[in-house]
Amino acid sequence: MAPQTAKPAGHQSLLPSSTTGERKIEHVRLCLNEEVGASGITAGFEHYRFRHNALPELNYDDISLRTVFLERELRTPLLISSMTGGSAATGAINARLAEAAERRGWALGVGSIRAAVERSELAATFRVRDKAPGIPVIANIGAVQLSYGFGVAECRRAVEIAGADWLVLHLNGIQEVFQPEGNTGFADLLTRIERVCRELEIPVGVKEVGWGIDGETALRLYSAGVAFVDVAGAGGTSWSQVEKFRSSDPVRRAAAEAFADWGIPTAECIAEVRAASKRGALIGSGGLRHGVDAAKALALGADLAGFGRNLLGPAVESEEALDQALAQVELELRTAMFGIGAPDLAALRGTHRLIRR
Repeated sequence: MAPQTAKPAGHQSLLPSSTTGERKIEHVRLCLNEEVGASGITAGFEHYRFRHNALPELNYDDISLRTVFLERELRTPLLISSMTGGSAATGAINARLAEAAERRGWALGVGSIRAAVERSELAATFRVRDKAPGIPVIANIGAVQLSYGFGVAECRRAVEIAGADWLVLHLNGIQEVFQPEGNTGFADLLTRIERVCRELEIPVGVKEVGWGIDGETALRLYSAGVAFVDVAGAGGTSWSQVEKFRSSDPVRRAAAEAFADWGIPTAECIAEVRAASKRGALIGSGGLRHGVDAAKALALGADLAGFGRNLLGPAVESEEALDQALAQVELELRTAMFGIGAPDLAALRGTHRLIRR
């Protein structure tokens, strides 16, 4: 599935036609219409290839994508990563993503619920449980908000709003520097994360937003009680580029360009975190283009493979376009497994057929 650079007909169908200052709609518009991908750095999956197995000794129709993550059974090892919410238009996108995830058995993350915690009238834009009763849902809060008055009660409220099974706290320091409304108080954040992990009733994870989590940082997070890590590595959306387009400050706009190639490639993150922790629950996201990249992420050690901006265009376009995009990823993943003779995900993760180019 190619990155979403072109704007197909009907691309704006869920977005209001009038100009709006709402940050979440601005983010969606920029991700769809501007060049906000990382420049000069890739997700790193092109450095790996599978050695083809001409005699797989299995039936294609018998290949299973079923898995277990944090004691939840899933029909696929695939995740729609946290993207949006907080307005009527982005709430409609969340609803469409939830319905598609439920139909196809993907896990689902929602965008940062901070706005709905602070403004109850926005809560409906994150309420996806009625659309997705049978899959895991991940609520999302910026970890830095723990330095600005948010605590366990606010995290619990975010979980309630989304009807979530798990909470993820996102790390986005570089974005916050360039965001006009940014919060940059990241001191002593690990201690605050540890408290949330200890006191919240459900598993709490930590994710980046596109610059990656290295093995050393992942170990610190696991040791603090974090239930899962989503590396969200470099190679996909660059949020410094997104905020560059939002900024009216010429100095910050110019400075953001210097960070277009910032971060740790996703493939490198996955391999490093898995080497550091053999058992830690791990999600690989950040710049995955298709199901073959998902297969590589899983073979490198991820438990789930996450897709973000590549699904945003289809989600805005139509229900059919989104279903086709998800089906294509599954077909590519299953075919890659067939091509190396892996009947299930255990075999894919244990394969010796993923090699560096």
